[in-house]
Amino acid sequence: MSKATSSAVLPDDIANLSFEEALGQLETLVRQLEQGQIGLDDAIASYERGAALKRHCADKLRMAEERIEKITLDAGGRPTATPTEIE
Repeated sequence: MSKATSSAVLPDDIANLSFEEALGQLETLVRQLEQGQIGLDDAIASYERGAALKRHCADKLRMAEERIEKITLDAGGRPTATPTEIE
């Protein structure tokens, strides 16, 4: 079953990747596309996969930002954090 993002449903193989894994795959796809040594059908499939990997990375970053924003200072000026669940 695929996980939903803010804009579309991601394939399971992408939805289960860590940020670092997804970014690594995205970098590899970009290099392959920049080299221009793949056929049109493969280039289109790579572009579509790259778009999904980009969305996944953006969602992971947004979740991290939301978690970081939960850190506040208490009355004594000490940092406190509100627990939040991130996958």
